[in-house]
Order: sequence, then structure tokens, then C-alpha cells
Amino acid sequence: MPSVPIDWDALDALKYEDEDATVSRLLADPPLDAAQSEAATQEAVALIRGVRAQTRRGGVVESFLQEFSLGTAEGIALMCLAEALLRVPDAATRDRLIAEKIGSADWAAHMGQSDSLFVNASTWGLMLTGQIVDVDPGAQDDAPSYFRRLVARVGEPVIRQAVAAAVRMMGEQFVLGKTIDDALARAKREETLCSFDMLGEGARTAQDAAHYEAIYAAAINAVGMASSGSGPELGHGVSVKLSALHPRFEAVQEARAFAELYPRLKRLTLIAAGHDLNFTIDAEEADRTVLTLKLLDRLARDPDLKDWTGLGIVIQAYQKRAVVVVETVAALARDCNRRIMVRLVKGAYWDSEIKRAQIAGRPDYPVFTTKAATDVNYLAAARVLIDAAPALYPQFATHNAQTLAAVRAMAAARGVIIEHQRLHGMGEALYAVAQERLGAMRLRAYAPVGGHEELLPYLVRRLLENGANTSFVNQLLDADVAPEDVAPDPLARLAAAPARHPRIATPARLYGDIRANPLGRDYSIQTEREVAAAYAHAGRQWLGGPIIGGEPVAHAMRSCPAPHDPARVIGQSCDATPADVEKAVALARAAFPKWDEAGGPARAKVLQAMGAALERETDGLIALLSAEAGKTLNDAVSEVREAIDFCRYYAALAETQFGTGELLTGPTGETNLLVNRARGVFACISPWNFPLAIFTGQIAAALAAGNAVLAKPAEQTSLIAAEAVRLFHGAGLDPALLALLPGDGVVVGAAVTTPVHKHSP
Repeated sequence: MPSVPIDWDALDALKYEDEDATVSRLLADPPLDAAQSEAATQEAVALIRGVRAQTRRGGVVESFLQEFSLGTAEGIALMCLAEALLRVPDAATRDRLIAEKIGSADWAAHMGQSDSLFVNASTWGLMLTGQIVDVDPGAQDDAPSYFRRLVARVGEPVIRQAVAAAVRMMGEQFVLGKTIDDALARAKREETLCSFDMLGEGARTAQDAAHYEAIYAAAINAVGMASSGSGPELGHGVSVKLSALHPRFEAVQEARAFAELYPRLKRLTLIAAGHDLNFTIDAEEADRTVLTLKLLDRLARDPDLKDWTGLGIVIQAYQKRAVVVVETVAALARDCNRRIMVRLVKGAYWDSEIKRAQIAGRPDYPVFTTKAATDVNYLAAARVLIDAAPALYPQFATHNAQTLAAVRAMAAARGVIIEHQRLHGMGEALYAVAQERLGAMRLRAYAPVGGHEELLPYLVRRLLENGANTSFVNQLLDADVAPEDVAPDPLARLAAAPARHPRIATPARLYGDIRANPLGRDYSIQTEREVAAAYAHAGRQWLGGPIIGGEPVAHAMRSCPAPHDPARVIGQSCDATPADVEKAVALARAAFPKWDEAGGPARAKVLQAMGAALERETDGLIALLSAEAGKTLNDAVSEVREAIDFCRYYAALAETQFGTGELLTGPTGETNLLVNRARGVFACISPWNFPLAIFTGQIAAALAAGNAVLAKPAEQTSLIAAEAVRLFHGAGLDPALLALLPGDGVVVGAAVTTPVHKHSP
């Protein structure tokens, strides 16, 4: 039977799907009817009450996060300290950091507030440390004075080590063991089924990748021997991050990923298959989703792995395309006649996904902006995942009681065996109560393994996810929050408020009504890479040289080679002469008074048109920036977008600062009007490293104020400058107001500045 190819372009197209459209689809086909959703919510409320009624109120981590949430200054101080300690280069700076983050916080307010001995002990230690660091020479002879005298004897380095140790102890609550052997021994003592994650992601070199492969291989062998043939469902497993296995695990390096990463990944899967383990490919950023699925597709079709049922993947429900991703993996499993294990999670990179989309100027976000939409999308993906059994083995990772109850009910209604998962150190009480109420369940802990160096980045991510004062984990033990408010019905919440988050506008609206954020490019998407390749290989020859009064001036033209490939000629150019400069000055001086009188709003229209022209020509300009300036694609995209933004920014200033003027107060019978006016002819000399952005920004600023411009670009990038000047003229600018005068700085630079200095009004 021939295999069915996956439509990767369709998956790419859904990455930035409009959130309103996605939510409408979820509400039109809800994963649960109203009665089922209400029943799940009531069960969740009962679970929360059960957890709160326990003598031991939840796990250490839940207690700690409740006491030191990100809603408190102390919680934020701890997160900042944990995140920063490893990156501080010297002891003195670490001392100052500790003094700032620990010494300024009100730890005493938290003393004795938790039922957890660990939390109270941590609070005591932090309180004393804060007093030690915050030296007060005038203190009386009391306990704080004692500790200050102590630090005078032992020195700040000892205290620094103590604080680092305290942070490390807190972080280790999230980690099962420093080594895989330690983790396996602890899992055995605690009778916990685990999926072990060897901490460390984002290999930067080939040596890093080889190092992580060796660590993973050793861990898989150790876990395999400890599991003793229990199988993927009942034995321990291992989770692997592909970013740890290759320094360039990114879509633009797809060929290298298959040539270099895939063999490494296959070697690990063969070890896992030999032990019959669950081997799960972890989810990472949305940019890597499709490439991850392509590698999974290759593995699933590999004949060397045909009889193994432990291959798995993680799917993030906060991505709007999660339902389609589950459907894609299900189709792959059926096509290969292979069972694939799927762990469904909410997601771990929400804040960075939002910020990356804003910075990159994407049409929308790859993730939802509201928690209710994410929760409903999780249930929608869960329904598809359960319906796909036995082709898929459903694994549901959540600490949310409503989600837990809902997927449990879905699976029971369809008679499908599922697995529940939680993070190590979290969710013990919730799942203990769930098993008391709902019966025995397959439960696996996602168990990180690693030392202090690898721990802190993981700790920060966990604090960000679960330390927010609106998170389920944070509110679970908070008696001041009603159980009904901790686990509300997500379908009802989404139906009542289906709009995107009011404070998270689309990336295009990042600046509100001031100006539009320029549209970028996402080269993790295949079709956008193809467009870039088509422009890069179009073979266009660009024309440079002086442009005076809108007319090109051709002296002795010379070839312009690409800096990265001298054999490739990308265009022709020539230098301006002193006579060209004199002519350009004369035209500019004659034209600028009319431009000044036109006023800011009229000038703003031209600058807005220039911004629009740059946006239309983005792909061609990217190709030119890459060819002449040696820019990478992403750097070229940023350069064009910055040039567009300069035009829009200065257009807005032209409208507001160069209008009809400002009426000033003055004596009776006297009228005083403050009006901004132009200065004359400006010389704009730009550098080679930002040949479009700075070049355009200088010109736009001068034009916005009503001036004329003589533009002298860097010698290395005159073709880019010529294209920009042509676009300015095409946007409606009087050609006499902007002249291009390329050439050697010693000759043309001097000629540009001297006449302007002498003759400018």
C-alpha cells in the first residue's frame, strides 16, 4: 500500500491562523457538550476540596509556589536570582545581586505562613540572608546585628555560597536526581513511573551535540536495564530534546537536520527500541514544530524500527494548530501501521512565543492569548487523540483538575485506556485524590535529571509557568480562592468571552494607533523560504551611481561583486564627482522652501507612501541586502522592517510637530505662535553595516522636518542606496529634494559637506 504524504505546507499555513477564527471553530464544535463540561467542572471542584482537606497540603513545590508566587516581590526576586546567578561573571557582582534581590525583600512577612516545613525553613534562611547582606552599621545589639557581625567575620563569599546553595536546594525540588542512576534509585524508592529528561538543551557546537547524545545513550541504556522489559506503557521512558542533538536544529537548516541530526536521533531510538522503552521527542518552540514532525515521519517509516511501539512525541495544546497536528500524527501512525505514543501538554514557551511574534512582525501569534482558549483547545486535541486510539497511545500531562476530570471522562466514555502525566515534584496530592475518587490510573512523572548548571534554566521556566498568581498550581492551595474559581468551566468561559486578550493586540497593532508594526518574514515556513530562494536566484542586475534631480548619472561604470562570492556580479555603479555635488546642492536649495511650506501632514503622506513602497518591495530588498551587504536572511528582514518603521515613525512626528503650530500664552492683545521650520539642505552619510535602515532613517528624519537631502552612502553598499532613493522618488517626493551621491569618503564626503556648510540658508 503506497504511503500518503503529509501536507507540510498546510501545517505551516495554520501556524499564525487568526485567533478569532480558531476560537469560532472550537465553539462551533465543542469537545464536550454543556452537561459533560459541567460534570467535569464539578468533579474538578471535588478534587480541589479533597486536596485542600488533606493533612499534608499538597507537595513541596505547590506550597512553595503558593507562598512565593510571581504576584509577590519575593517570588519575583527568587526567580530573578535563580535565573541570573549562573550568568554573573564575578563574585563582587554576585554579592551586589544578592544584596539587591534578597536584601530588599520582605521575607519576614512569609515566616510561618505555610504548612510546609521546607517552605518555612527556606523563608527563615532567606530572611537571615537578607539581613546579612543589607548591612546597617547603626543596628542595636540584636539578632540582625549578630548576623551582621558574622558576615564581617566570614565574609560575603560565604554568604554568597549560602544563597547559591539555598537556590540550588529549591531548584532540586524540581529535579529527580543529579545523575540517571540517582534518579532511577529515587524513582524505585518512591515507586514512581517516570519519563526521564536529561536537562540541557540548545547545543551550540557539534561537540555539545555529541556530548548530549552520549548522555542520552547512557540514560536510555540505564533506564532500559532498570525497566527489565516492562514495555513502553508500564516501564520507564526517556524524553529527548532535538535542540540538544544539533546546534542548528531549525527549519532553515532542514537539509543539515536530516543529514546530521537524524542519524544521531536514529542511533538513540535504536537503543530505546532494543530495550522496548517509551522514547518521546519533546516539543520545543513553534518554529521547530514542522521540522520535528518531519523527523518523526522519517523515524516512523524507518524499517529498522518497524516492530517497536514506544516511539512518542509531545504536542503543545497552546498552539492553535494542535488539533491538526494530532490528526497528522494519527494519519502517520495509520499509514505506517505503527502505534505512536502522544503526550499532550499545554505548553512551556508561551511568553517567548508571544514576544518572538511581536518582534518578527507576524500576522498573529502561534499560540492563544487567553487561558480559556488554550484549555478548550487542549480538550479538542484530547478528543481527537482519544478517538485515534489504538493508532495513538494517549498521554495527558496536566496539573489542572478540570482538564484531568474532562479527559478522564472522555476516555471512559469511549473505553480507551489513557495515561496521565505530571511534573516531578508537582501534582502528587491532586493525583492521589483523583485515584481515590476516580479509581486507579496509569500515572507517569516527567522527571528532569541533571546538575546545578542545567537546573537553573529549567527552574526559571517552571517558576514562570506555575508561579503566576492566576495559574492552577498557584491557586490550588489558596483557601482564599473558591474551588469554583480555581477550576472554572473553560467552555463556558470561552463562550462568554471569545475575543482575544484585550491587552495582547496582534503583532501588527503592537504600537496601537501610532503606527503599524511592519510585516516580517518567517523562514521556518517552507513557502516563505521558497520565495526568498526565488528572489535570491533571480539573477537581477542592480543599477547604482549618482541620482540627481531624479535622473541617473553614468560616469565610468564598474562592476559590483557580491562580497561572499567575488565571481558573482550583482550590478553596476559609479562615483559622483564634485560637479555632481554642486548640481545637487543647487537643485536642493531651490526645492526645499516649497517642501518646507507644504507642512508636516503633506510630508507625512510621502513618508507613509515610502514605507508602503518598502513593504511592497521587501523580498527584493532582502535579496539585495544579502547580495551586496552579505546579510543573513533574518538580518535582512530586520533591516527592511526597521527602514519601514523609520518612515512611519517620522511621518507621525511630521504630523504632530510640524502642523499649524502651537499657540503660546502671552500679554493681552499679543498673539504668539510657535512653529517648527526646516533648516535647509542636509548631508546624510550612512555606514555600511545598516545600508538601508540607517540610510533611510537619516533621510526620513530630515525630510519630515522639511529639509532637502544629499545622501552619501557607504562605498560598499551603493546599490542598496540607489534602490532606496528610487523608491523615495516613486513615493511622490520631488526628486530635487533628494540626491544620491555615492563615492569615496575622502572625495565625495568632503565635497558633500563643504558646499552645504558654505551655502546652506
